[in-house]
Amino acid sequence: MHCGMNETGNAGGNYTYNLWSSGQGSGCMTVYGVDATFSATWSGVNDWIARVGLAFDKTKTYDQIGTFASDFAYTTTGITTGGFGNVGIYGWSVNPLHEYYIMENWLGKRPAFKVVGSITIDGEGTYEIQTNTQNNQPNITGTNATFVQFWSVRSTPRYCGHISISKHFDAWANLGLTLGDLEEARILVEAQSNSGSIDFTTGTVVVTK
Repeated sequence: MHCGMNETGNAGGNYTYNLWSSGQGSGCMTVYGVDATFSATWSGVNDWIARVGLAFDKTKTYDQIGTFASDFAYTTTGITTGGFGNVGIYGWSVNPLHEYYIMENWLGKRPAFKVVGSITIDGEGTYEIQTNTQNNQPNITGTNATFVQFWSVRSTPRYCGHISISKHFDAWANLGLTLGDLEEARILVEAQSNSGSIDFTTGTVVVTK
């Protein structure tokens, strides 16, 4: 179990975990050491993130690394609906700096940023593509910066399935939303102004050449 403010470590195999908190409330994650599965519980948080997946050295773009995909299944309990929450695939790129989300569920309010397009993937669903500019906000560089977020927001929530991650990356690029050198691709739960718990019974993030 990990309950730190800003903590990264090995989750077994090629996977790593990351736990981040803005400092309000409390939250912990338990890494199972089997694929990218984990559980998490949080209470009264302002902004709190737990994630497990793949980390990269920020020297290659996603298409130079390979083709990304994920399988997932999870359950939730006791989710309060006062704020935002995200379940899905998450990461960052540098050169340029971007934060990205492929959202399978929102634990509260559905994101409503600028809609710039959509993507439909057979067997997976339809997603709105949204963008949002974050001004002078924390990020992976260690100093506050202004950057654009890329979002794929599924039309209806789901609790299990396959995510063709690279198809989202490609759809964003076709709209001029191009990620830089990849820093991570991880399965995420993010909670903002709410409480609850989640248990990922299936979780993989894989890259094929």
